[in-house]
Amino acid sequence: MDLALLASVGGFFALRATPVAGGGHRPLERLYAGENAPLAARVDRVAERLQAPERRVAASIAHLGLAARLWSIALGPAALFGRIPALAPGDLHWDPSSTSPDDLWLAGTAELPGTADRIREEVQHGHLVPLADAFRRDGNISPQLLRGNAGSALAGAVRELVAFARAQDRPDVAARARALAAELFDDETLRDTGSPHGPAFRRRSCCLYWRCPGGGLCGDCVFDRAPGSARAGA
Repeated sequence: MDLALLASVGGFFALRATPVAGGGHRPLERLYAGENAPLAARVDRVAERLQAPERRVAASIAHLGLAARLWSIALGPAALFGRIPALAPGDLHWDPSSTSPDDLWLAGTAELPGTADRIREEVQHGHLVPLADAFRRDGNISPQLLRGNAGSALAGAVRELVAFARAQDRPDVAARARALAAELFDDETLRDTGSPHGPAFRRRSCCLYWRCPGGGLCGDCVFDRAPGSARAGA
């Protein structure tokens, strides 16, 4: 698997194959098992950087960024190579002190077929479900918002791959990314997060970024304009 080619799609697709000397990486399985202090520190850092008015706003943005990384390092290889790396939580290491995109390195070398079923198993069930549980342990954040973030992150990965495919004259990559996304969105937890299920996705919940000073609306935001404070929410 050509990790350099994968990284050329964009920063969210980069995946290290070796640890960083002196880095703060730790297996994601430790977070999923209840080691919440690094996640709390990550959310606090995001809150400070964005001057978030509520901690749940920073938690949402931190979750959205990591969800985007997780989808990208599976969907990207599947679209480019027809294979994905095995992303066991014990092998996938995360540095909570890094800036966005979250820095990841993978200890394992096993590869799996790049099918939607495998991506769903590796990413959605293997990571996004326990990741949502971890964020909910950390603070008050709605399951609907987290599901919306997962859908938004998946659609964002598709957009990046389609843009890359156009720039590189690789229509096959765009076609595979779209087809995989269509299958992945055909899931009860993602199906109603927004539509259409592709690059033009528009979510049905809000990540709350607009509440940060100068935040504005995301490209797939449910709102046409930033709501007043009386209508704020997810």
